[in-house]
Amino acid sequence: MVSTETPICNFNAPAINFSLKGVSGKTHSLASCAGENGLLIMFICNHCPYVKAIVKRIVRDTKALQALGLNAVAIMSNDPVEYEADSFENMQKIAKEMNFPFPYLIDETQEVAQAYGAVCTPDFFGYNADLALQYRGRLDASRKESASADVKRDLFDAMYQIATTGQGPIKQIPSMGCSIKWR
Repeated sequence: MVSTETPICNFNAPAINFSLKGVSGKTHSLASCAGENGLLIMFICNHCPYVKAIVKRIVRDTKALQALGLNAVAIMSNDPVEYEADSFENMQKIAKEMNFPFPYLIDETQEVAQAYGAVCTPDFFGYNADLALQYRGRLDASRKESASADVKRDLFDAMYQIATTGQGPIKQIPSMGCSIKWR
């Protein structure tokens, strides 16, 4: 496992369209996932200790963001042949166990992750209502272990600001996680 940090936010970069199969069997696109006030695109996987440490917080925060008109979608781009824990069947299992309130999609060709420039899991891309990038930072101070319960909610606060103003915070702390497992 290689630990990687995300690059700085490329403000106003447009969201890139995709068409990916979700764990429900339904195909999802950028348009079908977007909310009235924006969209959070998350590159996650099942086996990464960084994701495991925050997955309950991701569920909590994405549920709260829905009330603000912000939708979320999670994309798994790792090579499931080399990482069986990231297989489609295991994605379905995790999504059900964790009660994901967002679509969980498989990027079998890894083209979507490459188009977005995703580098690690988790990698968060926060878009406003115009689907212009406003956030590329961390969820919170968690690393391979969850941070304390009262830690500042960087992602939630940024997405709240995006939902209410259309603009993300200028200061953003990069997300850190396992590198995407490329074929």
